[in-house]
Amino acid sequence: MYLPSNTIKNQKIRLEHGFTLIELLVVMAIVAMLAVMVAPNVFRQQAGAMRDVAVSQISALEVALDTYRLDLGRYPNDLEDLVSDNGRDVSWNGPYLRRGLPLDPWNNDYVYERNGRSFILISFGADGQQGGEGEDADISL
Repeated sequence: MYLPSNTIKNQKIRLEHGFTLIELLVVMAIVAMLAVMVAPNVFRQQAGAMRDVAVSQISALEVALDTYRLDLGRYPNDLEDLVSDNGRDVSWNGPYLRRGLPLDPWNNDYVYERNGRSFILISFGADGQQGGEGEDADISL
């Protein structure tokens, strides 16, 4: 049986329609199930990564504080002294931090306390308050 060429083209067009509603719903359900299974792991990884960033920044601040102490014989009064001296001390050889004073990963200032020949650097974690557990736990070295 002979079919005209335009009839064959019409049949092909009918066969090449898009996805059905059922197929789209099945794909969306599969994607939603994967998202529900993967999302908690992603958020746990993010919390750990932010903690690692805080530890790394504290370590870099400690190096800058020790370099400051080697130059001036004492630790600075506050962390701002690592960035600018304002002409107070001729032995100042900074800035000791290339990119300025960092905030912790939760956009809070690091807590710096010095007592003579030692110091403490702390990030109060996600809640920005002293103490806490898990993601809110304080971070120091």
